[in-house]
Parts: sequence; structure tokens; C-alpha cells
Amino acid sequence: MGEMSMAVALICLGALGRLLCERHHGVRRARLLLVAGGGTGPTARDRLTSLLRRSRGRLGVEWWALAAGLLLALPGASVLPVVAGAAGVPVLRRVRLAGEARGDRERRVDRVIALCGALAGEVRAGRQPGEALLRAARDSGGLGDAQAAVVAAARFGGDVPGALAAAARQPGAEGLLGLAACWRVAVDQGAGLAAGLDRLDGALRAERDQRADLRAQLAGARATAVLLAALPALGLLLGAAMGAAPLRVLLHSGPGLGCLLIGAAFETAGLWWSARIVRGAGAG
Repeated sequence: MGEMSMAVALICLGALGRLLCERHHGVRRARLLLVAGGGTGPTARDRLTSLLRRSRGRLGVEWWALAAGLLLALPGASVLPVVAGAAGVPVLRRVRLAGEARGDRERRVDRVIALCGALAGEVRAGRQPGEALLRAARDSGGLGDAQAAVVAAARFGGDVPGALAAAARQPGAEGLLGLAACWRVAVDQGAGLAAGLDRLDGALRAERDQRADLRAQLAGARATAVLLAALPALGLLLGAAMGAAPLRVLLHSGPGLGCLLIGAAFETAGLWWSARIVRGAGAG
């Protein structure tokens, strides 16, 4: 059984090494393309972007869970750490994608705020609202994927508030609803667009600062949860340093397997509960 577990662990380690080599080969090829095609314009940049995206998609941060399982499988002479590491890959991928989505949302919030400020400045400079929106959208990029529709509406006299409301459906672009309301009031009632944009800009900035302050306050709770989650691993290291062979006890005995399953269940439940509390506090 021990030899079979060792063989499985070595096979998985070889597969992970091949993935790492493929990623290194992709990055190296991208660099060569960048150097060789530096003067060829967008084609070289498109190839570089495509290669880097494929390389990143092949091996993400979540694959470190499988690497950790392999490292534990070798001294423990068991395939269970490899199975646990493989099961952790989709979970960590989901966490990584959620973090990337949060980052995209925050960047979109910043671009919307920059759009409101730039539009207010263009209106004060004496430009018509349509021309001012075209310039502000070009400079700030706050309209995201819906920029083409909003720009077309502003350039050809279309429904600008409707296009802004459609663009506000993107996560983090909710402030565009306020911009649509300011635009509608300014056009229908002749109110000052710059004054409304200033108030909207101030409100969006205050909301962003409040979220940043809340994230800073929750950082301590997140760090505490991560530290508590790492304590079992520290216990295993201390046991191994004392010569108690904790991996062999946990992976090759009935009571050890029972303790491992119960501990893993409590660990998972604790992480889920702490993440739920932090997420609820952030949403509130």
C-alpha cells in the first residue's frame, strides 16, 4: 500500500512539473515574441496577451493546493493528501475568481468616479453635454464594455440616460445611474449639469471611502481567521519535530483517520462560518 501511494504521488508530482514547464515555455515564448516583434504593432501585442492568458489559465494559484498535497504524500506514504489537494483546487479557483471579480468591481468604481469628475470639468469649460461626455469617456474609460453604446448615443443624439442606465448594470458601475439622473434633469428641466455632477462625485467618493474603511477594519478579523486555520498545520510540524510521526498516525491508523476526518470537518465549518461573518459585515 505504501509503495502504491508513493508511486501515485510521484506520478502526480511529475504531472505538476510538466504543467510548470509548459507555463515556463509559454512565458519564454511570449518574451521572445515581444523582443522580436516590438516594432510590428498590435499583432505582436495580441499574440503576447493571448500567450500570457493561456499560460495563466493552465496553472493558477489554486494548483498550490495540489503541490502541498504532493509534499505531504511523500513523507506520509499515502494518497489521501493528494486527493485532498486535488479537491481543494476548485475551491481555491473559486476564491481566486471571486477576488478578481472584487478587484474588477473596485476598479470600475474608480473609473466611474473619474468619469463624473472629468465630465463636470468639461461642462464647466463650456462644452456641450454630448461633446463633454465623449471627451470624458475617452479620458477616463469609466463606461467599460458599454462605452460604445453610450458614446454612440451622445454623438448621434440618442437616449443617453438609457444607455447610461444599461451601462450601470455592470458590477461597480452603479454610479452611472446617478449620472443618468443628472443628465435627464439637466436636459428636461435645464438644471445645471456641473452642480449635479459635483454632488454625485462627492457621494460616490464618500461611499468608496466608507467601503475602504470597512475593509481595513475587517482585515484584522480575516487575519485572525487565517491564523487560526493554520494552527493544525503548525501542530503537525511540531509533532514531526518531536519525532511523533503525526502523518503516519493520521493516515495509517483507524483512530488517526477518524481524528483527521473530524478535524477536517471542523476546520471547513470554521472557515466557512468566519468567511460568512466577515462577508455579512462587509455587505452590511
